[in-house]
Amino acid sequence: AAAYKHVAMLETHPLESVRNNVVGTRILSELAAEFGVERFVFISTDKAVNPKTVMGQSKALCEWIVESFGHRRDVATRFVAVRFGNVLNSSGSVIPIFRKQIEKGGPVTVTHPEMTRYFMTIPEAVSLVVQAGAIGGRGQVFVLDMGEPVRIVELAQNMIRLSGKQPRLPDDPTTGSRDIRIAFVGSRPGEKIHEELWSGNESLGETAHPKIRRLSRPPVDPDWLAQQLSELERLADEGDTLEVVGKLGAIVREPKRVASPQLSDTGSYKLPTQLKD
Repeated sequence: AAAYKHVAMLETHPLESVRNNVVGTRILSELAAEFGVERFVFISTDKAVNPKTVMGQSKALCEWIVESFGHRRDVATRFVAVRFGNVLNSSGSVIPIFRKQIEKGGPVTVTHPEMTRYFMTIPEAVSLVVQAGAIGGRGQVFVLDMGEPVRIVELAQNMIRLSGKQPRLPDDPTTGSRDIRIAFVGSRPGEKIHEELWSGNESLGETAHPKIRRLSRPPVDPDWLAQQLSELERLADEGDTLEVVGKLGAIVREPKRVASPQLSDTGSYKLPTQLKD
């Protein structure tokens, strides 16, 4: 749960995305396996699906790391990942941002008039993550049922009305002091208009919980993944931003997968442990 998740910030700090999100997840996975942690639950995101941003790419890699450890027969720890969208009123979400903008009299900034996102409440997200950890075992990825996506501009309009004000779109006339203007400021680099919870090469199956789905896809080749992570970590240690961004994108675009998740329990699949700093 300790990943850096601010999309725009990680676009400008990709080395930190790799060092904290990717390398950090790999280190924690190794320690959990070494010391016999019973369960390891990784928090993923809908931005890991067909990722367009550095943050989404880093989280996609982390899902693969968790899957690889979970599929190892020599590891007793039960590794799972839980993928879901935005959490209402959490740190950095649009709710507290919109609330502050409304309190200041506007404008309320929305990136795009057609922008949609999936949302769930904090208690629901926490409960489902814990229950997914109890259900899962061997490198499984779960997807939470987020309901229907919400148009961000409609969310902004509803919040303005609930505050006792009147929302006004850019082309609407001003009618009085209770007006709060909505401004469309444009999408940020790599930001999608509509997020997805699973991709075309993934399918969802049922679990014992109606709001938790099990994701199925061909697993990533662990030897290939270890090699890619080692090279990515070397580039991050050397501080080469352009190479890190290029390497990260290349890994996620063309993963080498295997037909079966039944991996060897020999030491050959252990991910690299060396750190330079």
